[in-house]
Formats: sequence, structure tokens, C-alpha cells
Amino acid sequence: MQQIVLEQPGRFVRRDNAEEPRQGAGEALVRIHRIGVCGTDLHAFAGRQPFFSYPRVLGHELGVEVVDPGNAPGDLVKGDRCAVEPYLNCGRCLACHRGRPNCCAELRVLGVHVDGGMQPVLAVPAAKLHRSTVLDFDQLALVETLGIGAHAVERAEPTADDFILVIGAGPIGLSVVPFALETGARVAVLDLSAERLAFCRRLHPTVAVLTEPANLAADPPAIVIDATGNPGSMNRTFDLPAHGGRIVFVGLHQGEVVFSDSNFHRRELTLLASRNAPPHTFGAIIRLIETGRIDPRNWITHRLPLSKVPQRFPGLAGSPGLLKAMITV
Repeated sequence: MQQIVLEQPGRFVRRDNAEEPRQGAGEALVRIHRIGVCGTDLHAFAGRQPFFSYPRVLGHELGVEVVDPGNAPGDLVKGDRCAVEPYLNCGRCLACHRGRPNCCAELRVLGVHVDGGMQPVLAVPAAKLHRSTVLDFDQLALVETLGIGAHAVERAEPTADDFILVIGAGPIGLSVVPFALETGARVAVLDLSAERLAFCRRLHPTVAVLTEPANLAADPPAIVIDATGNPGSMNRTFDLPAHGGRIVFVGLHQGEVVFSDSNFHRRELTLLASRNAPPHTFGAIIRLIETGRIDPRNWITHRLPLSKVPQRFPGLAGSPGLLKAMITV
């Protein structure tokens, strides 16, 4: 079996004699059809991804077809099209017992901690497959990235009366926006890139777009969701919410975040982290796409076949207009 392996930062290699996956108890065998490329993959290639080791088969945003549903398939059958929930949790820790496997103490993520989808077939727990009879493989591959935004909004617990500011109009920020709008809240997006803001506005005409936060002083947001992973931006979020407001960090930064404790206390802010997405989010997102309320295919700006990843992946990060690249297997 052929695999594309990130052998070390900056170097993909093709492995032609990889062992075929073996199904364990409760695992289904799936054929990979689409792989979404996300910031995690780009950072791993650049050598900047935390919690990562090499060599690694990347790929966690997956649209797949069931080849063999295994010995504990639930309602899966051969030929089902599915999105993959790539978070392999222990089932024993406090987070798992409280229904939060997305932040399991021993979490392993496909394509990050264990080998992922840059190969023709993969064995995954059947319980991690979310089926749709309607969606195509492009849409299914993008369910996971939408889950990141959906969970960030869940963490903020907004109401229709809130004003939500999303900082960053990249893929993570764009994954936040539709779920913020679903709550009925007023939504604005802040970014330095006019191109990204224009794209956001085309997708969501009711969203206000901002290139700087100066005008927010007279109308501060109740909720600020920072999707940049930029330490300067994250540090500045503490000056933006209304008193009694909430901050959600969904973008990941490897270092420290620094803020004024007196400002934090004076405003009585609530600070929340958001990691991955819980299982129920996948089904909810699939239903929203099936009914046409969200269609993430508009995000796909670049395509490449799996066989060309070693040659073409290095140029993706600097590619003009890149929002979401999709790999075809």
C-alpha cells in the first residue's frame, strides 16, 4: 500500500510498501476519498506544530467510504459515505466521563499523534464515523474543520441578544462565523486582510467586517472569539469585551498569553479555551449542510492529487488566495 509520509519538517516521501491496515475490535475499514489540508498540516510541514512527532502520515479532515464496517458497526454498512471524527479518546479520564472526549487527557488525533489519512485505506473506530446519504466527499471532509468553529461558539454560550466579535478571517475564523450567526447574534469579523474580509462578506452579507478595533469602544462585544493563534492578537483581546464579557481562544499559540489582571478583574471577564469538537457536533453540522444552511465547498481554493503531495505541498503555504486545499485520493 502507498502512503505519503512527512518524514521530517519540509520533507514528504512516498512509501510504496506500507503494510495494509488491520481492523481491531470495533474498527471499520474505510477508503479515503478526500483530505482537507488545515493549519495543523501546514505547521507540521514547517516544523511548528506542538504535540507532534516525525515521521507521520498526515490527514485528519477526511471524507471516506466504508469498505468493511467491522464487528461492532452500529448502523454502518459497506458503501456508506462518512465524515471522520479524528479524536481518539481513552474513555477513562474525567473529561471523557463528563462527555468531553474532545479534550481527553490522553487524546490522540489522527494525522497528528497517530498516522492519518494520506493513504488509500485506514482503520478507524466505527463510532468515530458520521454518515450522510446526501453529502459528497468534499463536504464530508470539511465537517471536522467546521466542528472547530461550532465548538468555539458552544463554549461562548451566546444568545440572540449578544454581539460577537470574531478575530481572524482565516479557515478557523470562517468556521466560527456560520455558527455564531445561527444563534441569531450580531456578528463582526476583524482581520488585517481586505481579501479575506471580502471573501467573508461574500459568504455572509450580514456580517460586519473590520480592519481595526477602534470603533468597538462605543459598542463593545459581549463575546470575543480569537481564531488567530497570534500572541499579540490574543493579548489584546482582554481590552475588547464589554464588562462581564467572554473571551474564547480557539486559535492555538505555543507560548504564553499575557494580560493585565486588574483589567481582567475590573471587567469580570470569563476566559475559555476551545479544543477540537465533541461527537454531537459532527451530526449537527452534517444536518446543517444537508439542509443547505451551510456549504463549505465555497472554501476550497486549491486541489491536488495525493500522488503530487511531495511535489506540490511545499508551495501551498505561500500560494495566492489559499483558504482551503483539498487532496483527492
